[in-house]
Parts: sequence; C-alpha cells; structure tokens
Amino acid sequence: MFQGFSQATNDFLWGIRFNNERPWFEAHKQTYLDHVQTPMRQLAQEVYEKFSARHEALPLMVRVSRIYRDARRLYGRGPYKSHLWFSLRMAGDRWAERPVLWFEIYPAGYAYGMGIYEAKPATMARFRQDMDEHPQTMMKLARAFQKQTRFRLEGEEYKRAKGHPQPPLDQWYNRKTIDLTCQREMDALLYSPGLVEELLDAFEELLPYYHYFTALCSRGE
Repeated sequence: MFQGFSQATNDFLWGIRFNNERPWFEAHKQTYLDHVQTPMRQLAQEVYEKFSARHEALPLMVRVSRIYRDARRLYGRGPYKSHLWFSLRMAGDRWAERPVLWFEIYPAGYAYGMGIYEAKPATMARFRQDMDEHPQTMMKLARAFQKQTRFRLEGEEYKRAKGHPQPPLDQWYNRKTIDLTCQREMDALLYSPGLVEELLDAFEELLPYYHYFTALCSRGE
C-alpha cells in the first residue's frame, strides 16, 4: 500500500539530474529502489485498482516508466530519466495517439492530468469539425473547465490558426495536442497516502474529457 514519497525521493531525483552517469546511479541504486521505484509502483497499482473498480467498463491498463532511457535516443542527455511517471491507458502500440490519464514526479515537483501527446492530425481535424457542427457538446465541457481551478489547458498550438471560434472554444480550437495538467511543488500531499485519493478525484474530474476525446479517436478507426 502506498504510504507516500519522501525527501529521499526528491534528493535522488535532483541527484540523478546533476549526476546522470552510471557510477553515481549504481552507488545510489538502493535509494532509487526503496524511495522512487517502489512507492511509484505502489501508487500506480493502488490508483489503477481503485479507479478500475469504479469504472469496470473502461478497458484500462497501467504502465510505470523505467528510469533507463532508450539507448537509441539519448541525444547527449545521459542514460537515466529524472522525470518518472505512470499512466492509465488503453492497450495497444499506438496508445500515445489516444487520451491517457497520468502522474509524473520530477526534481522540482509533480504533476498529473490527462493528455493526447501524439494526436493524429485527422483526430484534431475531427475535433475542429465537431466544434463547428455541434458546438454545444464541447461548449459544455469548455465552460466546466473554465470554472474549475485544478487544471490548466496546455498543448502545442498551430502556428497558423485553423479558425477563430467564439470563447471559450477559442482556447481549444487550434491545438495540435491536448494536455489538461495540474502542476504542484513538492508538498505534504506528495509525502502522504492522501495522494491516492487526490489522483482518484482528479481523474474523476477529467473523465468527461477522456470519454470525449476517446470517442473522437474511435470515430477514425
């Protein structure tokens, strides 16, 4: 059962950021196993089991990132990641083209939310078409998002606007990708079992957006 991360978690993540080499990692590997990998896996599994129990019809799986970078994609950054995450997502090789619910921890803080990080251009074209032809559906979601204070709307935008719909749809319309994210500094919540309930509550709040974008992706298959 997840009991919280610790100051040792934070210390290790800063350490690997500034000492991204094998000798340092091997000397601190037990700290990584005890204070990063183990609590991350416990958190991921507990959130997954409880969220899935609430939503048995959702075909979700849980995936926890590895600390080792793909040796083919180092690009001079060192062999280890200083940002680690887990995601609740659908199975399949092209999962990044669909919405995912996620949690991430990094040296300066942590974040969680929902996003589509490699959205197909065709998916985003359907998104714009849907707002053009049936604006009431996304308008309801966009207005609800305006009223909440937990998440921010992010995601890459087209350099040349695809259109200029009325607010609040104008904040969504010209996105290449969608990212609804809550970012927090290291705080007491991160170090407590209460993080499980915070993530469950956050993912519940994001579920209407997850369903909406999942349906958009499915329409193209």
